[in-house]
Amino acid sequence: MAIHDKTFPNESEEYRAARDKLLSKEMDLRQQIEELSALRRALPLGGEAKEDYEFRRIDDDSTIRLSQLFEKGKDTLVLYSFMFAPDASQPCPSCNSIADSFDGNVQHLDDRVNFYLVAKASVTKMKAWSELRGWRHLKFLSSSYNYYNRDYHAESDEGFQMPILNVFVKRGDAVFHSYATELLYAKFEQGDPRHVDLLWPLWNVLDLTPEGRGAYWYPKITYKVS
Repeated sequence: MAIHDKTFPNESEEYRAARDKLLSKEMDLRQQIEELSALRRALPLGGEAKEDYEFRRIDDDSTIRLSQLFEKGKDTLVLYSFMFAPDASQPCPSCNSIADSFDGNVQHLDDRVNFYLVAKASVTKMKAWSELRGWRHLKFLSSSYNYYNRDYHAESDEGFQMPILNVFVKRGDAVFHSYATELLYAKFEQGDPRHVDLLWPLWNVLDLTPEGRGAYWYPKITYKVS
């Protein structure tokens, strides 16, 4: 039995049968995503922030503490850890791709939550890179003088930068951890752990194509123009 009454020009019965089978799975996934979102919203408070970390803004090199990142009327803070090591000449290409997407959505996110990207690189290095990329809306913080990256699993024991997203909430004067994309560290069978894929339009579009995302393809910093 057909799931809906829509068809496309010249499609075969074989295609429609296979597409309806896939559509049924997509409907199941949609419901699972809704259920996961509800469970995520129902999480109890995580631990109180280990400390009131002092970050540096890249726009004016001023300092700001974790508790000060919450604007009045917005009690949720989203921090994406942008992989840009202090001794690196450029950031992780994948994080760079995510930031390209975030730059166009920051104004919308800021209407609901406090949203920042945090990197271990210096303010000078991050500001130069942001200007090179032409990012207009992203708000970057440098964690080069604190232990935020290490404490919230955005850095390995060896100092390698990791692309985790953490969510914090403010209750009164206290700041609590709420959620993290821990799939980064969970066991997976093969390929990428896909821990932030739902935030990343690039993969979501490629996953809809016959070729898929590819087993070994990753975003690049620059591309040759033909």
